[in-house]
Amino acid sequence: MWLTLAREGAAGADDGWIVEYYDDAIAHSSEDDRALTRFSRRVTALRHAYPILRRSRFFVGVHNAELDVKDVTWVDATGQEKTQDSWADPGERCFGMVLDGRAQPTGIVRPGADATMLLILNAYYDVVVFTLPSVTGGNQWKCLVDTNIPERTDEPLFAPGEQYQVTGRSLLLFVLQSADSGERRRSVR
Repeated sequence: MWLTLAREGAAGADDGWIVEYYDDAIAHSSEDDRALTRFSRRVTALRHAYPILRRSRFFVGVHNAELDVKDVTWVDATGQEKTQDSWADPGERCFGMVLDGRAQPTGIVRPGADATMLLILNAYYDVVVFTLPSVTGGNQWKCLVDTNIPERTDEPLFAPGEQYQVTGRSLLLFVLQSADSGERRRSVR
C-alpha cells in the first residue's frame, strides 16, 4: 500500500527509482498480495467517499435533544440497542455500531448531512446471525464491505429486521439507503 502511495506521489526527476521499485514489487507480488492491495484501495476509497468515517469530532452516544438524534448507537446481534447487561455479558462476541449521519459533524449545533453507516464486528470464531437494526430515515441497508468476501463486486440490499450471517472473525460495513433519496448516491469500486 505504501508503495502505491509513494508511486502516485512521485513527481520529480529524482523520484524515478520509486516508480521502478513499485513496478518491480508489483511484478513479483503474489495474487494474495494484489488482492490485499485492491481491498485496501477499496476501503480507503470508502473512507474518502463517506465523511462520517473520518469525522474529527468524537462520537459520544448521547441523545442530542435539539437535533433529536444520537451520533452513535451500539447494537447487539438482535439489532437492538445494547444495554448495561449486554455490555457485561462475557459471552457476547459480536456487536455493531450505527453512525448516524444526521448528527452534528462539528461543534456547531446543526444537523449533519452524511450517510448513516452500520459497522458490525464479529470476534467469535463461528457464524453469528445478526439482525439489521431499524433506523429513522432509511428503508434498506446496502452492504459495502464483508471481509469474508473481500473482492465482492455487488452491493446487496437488506431490509431492517432482516438477518445476516456474519462469519467468524469478520467486519462488515453497511450504508443506510434513505427512503426518499436512495442514500445520497455514492459508488465506490
